[in-house]
Amino acid sequence: MRLTTGTPLIPFDLPAIDGTHFALDQVRGKPIMLSFFRFATCPFCNLRMHELVSRFDELGPAFGIVALFDSPLDHLREHAEGHEAPFPVLADPSRIVYRAYGIEHSKAGVLKGMLFRFPTLMKAMFGKGYFPTTMQGSITSMPADFLVDGDGIIRTAYYGSDEGDHLPFEQIKTFAHHPTAESS
Repeated sequence: MRLTTGTPLIPFDLPAIDGTHFALDQVRGKPIMLSFFRFATCPFCNLRMHELVSRFDELGPAFGIVALFDSPLDHLREHAEGHEAPFPVLADPSRIVYRAYGIEHSKAGVLKGMLFRFPTLMKAMFGKGYFPTTMQGSITSMPADFLVDGDGIIRTAYYGSDEGDHLPFEQIKTFAHHPTAESS
């Protein structure tokens, strides 16, 4: 079941690619974006990670990001450490947190993404080298992004309609600078 605006975050603890364990309590009091990705070699996911890392400073020092992938930790390390993310990147191969947050699966969403986001897919693969060489995780997972205020309340719950559909960066940036504003 999808989470909605006004819902408190559901606590979790997951392994991070830096060898630590991350608990949601670590960002208590800070506005964040909780971003659910697909498998570690997903071209769309890696392009989005590149965007988040390269534009992270635009969000300001008071804002945080937590990224989750449904790939095993060793596979995620192999394919995500190169991003050198300034935020936690977590592995949830059992999809426990994915289920708690209502992350959806869609074969139609995979096809829709391949068809309607074909130029983006080509940019990810041939422009950036993000090829889906091995897939460990769910190919049918859809992305989701949650903007959360410092009290741990979801202010925006965004469930992607296809494999490359994430919350627009400008909306994240606006929230990062005005985290008490409610949006849909």
